[in-house]
Amino acid sequence: MNEVITIAIVLVGVIIIWRNMKSSAEVKKLRIDPLEAKRRLTKDKGIILLDVRTQEEYLENHIPGSMLIPLNILRIEASNKLPDKQATIFFYCRSGNRSRAAVKMLLKKGYSNIFDLGGIIRWPYKTVSGKNSI
Repeated sequence: MNEVITIAIVLVGVIIIWRNMKSSAEVKKLRIDPLEAKRRLTKDKGIILLDVRTQEEYLENHIPGSMLIPLNILRIEASNKLPDKQATIFFYCRSGNRSRAAVKMLLKKGYSNIFDLGGIIRWPYKTVSGKNSI
């Protein structure tokens, strides 16, 4: 009996680890570097550039043309704020953690054309600041 329980626990652990690895690999494939993002944003005006930081961070500096939906709001209102699950969306934050979380979350919700730009700290191009840019 104890052996069966031990085997079941090990199998559940292996499945959990495998799913996390698979999810991380999927998100890694969806990374986009700043150079490619800049090229695509210049070429395709329909791409949504989404900042998932706080409003305070956004006001301090953000990428021109981006819109703000903080990650905590995105969790609740993704389908209302981003109704087209086929839209191309580039996510960024400060360092890449929140943008990665946003990509994982929206993958689970059925969005299919989403990319993790990572952190604005890696963005070598112009940024803007202030409320008028929102």
